[in-house]
Amino acid sequence: MRFYVLLAILAGGLALLILNHDSGRTLGIANDDFGRLVTLSAIGTMMAAGILAGRRQWGESLRQAAIWLVLILALATAYLYRFDLQDVGNRLTAGLIPGRAVVTTNASGEQILVIQKGLSGHFETDVTIDGTPLRMMVDTGASSVVLSYADAMRLGINPDNLVFSIDVSTANGRALAAPVTLRQVAIGPIQRGTIRGMVAQEGRLEQSLLGMSFLETLGSIEITRDELRLKD
Repeated sequence: MRFYVLLAILAGGLALLILNHDSGRTLGIANDDFGRLVTLSAIGTMMAAGILAGRRQWGESLRQAAIWLVLILALATAYLYRFDLQDVGNRLTAGLIPGRAVVTTNASGEQILVIQKGLSGHFETDVTIDGTPLRMMVDTGASSVVLSYADAMRLGINPDNLVFSIDVSTANGRALAAPVTLRQVAIGPIQRGTIRGMVAQEGRLEQSLLGMSFLETLGSIEITRDELRLKD
């Protein structure tokens, strides 16, 4: 019976809102306010029915009322602090999934991209270059974005068009690299166009590097022991 009463309230309120959609008011009340009134009426009816059903057991009725009150307060608190909770969730995700770049908000209200240090001891993250996602290591010591030969092939760069004329230092020793221009480089919500890059010779670089030709375009770079924080 309570279920049908609840449906009747919601159905009646919805019908009135549909009929008065064009006028913008229902029973002299703005449609948005009327919709909230219908919702609150349905909730109030459900709570009252529960209390009346247990009217012979006032202790149980008070317990149910207290549970509803706690639930309403919890929902209201979650709504009021939804942005803070989202920030906590993002930080937790960054900690549990090293390398995943997440957006947080600092005390000044600015958005910061946070990357946690990986098990390798380096800051690695997913970077999208010309629409293709690549796993790259953030390297402030690299003068530009440096692609491994394999990643360059993934981007569709034709090796026959490359001129390996730049002398670079890699973890595997000295090597030659070819200059390229990347149409778009993006990490999380941060995007940049026309970025200077290089392609290392085949077999000379195991992992692509996100270097200073991209990083120098950012507002700030902050490195702590376990976090890399980038501001657009």
